[in-house]
Amino acid sequence: MDQIDSRILRELTRDGRMPNTVLADKVGLSPSACLRRVQELERRGVIKGYRAVLDPVKLGGGFVAYLMVGLAEHNKARQEAFERAMARAPEVRECHNITGTFEYLLRVEVADLADYKRFHTDVVGTTEGVRQLVTHVVVGSPKDERA
Repeated sequence: MDQIDSRILRELTRDGRMPNTVLADKVGLSPSACLRRVQELERRGVIKGYRAVLDPVKLGGGFVAYLMVGLAEHNKARQEAFERAMARAPEVRECHNITGTFEYLLRVEVADLADYKRFHTDVVGTTEGVRQLVTHVVVGSPKDERA
C-alpha cells in the first residue's frame, strides 16, 4: 500500500461506481495504471466488493437502534448459537462480539418503535441464553461513513 493506493481507496469509498477514467484523473494515474492497481487491490482482498447504499426511510424503515446484549453463559456454544440466531434476523444489520460488560453490540434497523418492540420481544427476547438487553435509539447520524 502506498499513497496512491490510499487515494484510490478513499475515492472508491466515496463512489464505488466511479468510472476508471475519472478515478485515474483524480489520483493522477493513466487509466491503465489505475485499473491495474484497482485489480490488484481486489485480488489481494483489500477491496472486498462493491454494494449499493440504500435509504432505509424510502424502504419503509428508518428506526435505528444499537442493542447491547449480555449472555447468561460466556462459552463458545452459547456465542455460536446467538450468532446463528442473529444471522437469521433480517432486522440485524450488524452484529459485533465486543469486550466489556456485554458480549454483543447489534445495529438494528426496523420501520418504527412498534416494530422495534416486536423485534426486541419476539426475536432477541426469545433467543436462548440472553441475560441482559440495553437499547440505544439513534436520533441522528451527523457522520456515517458505512457503505
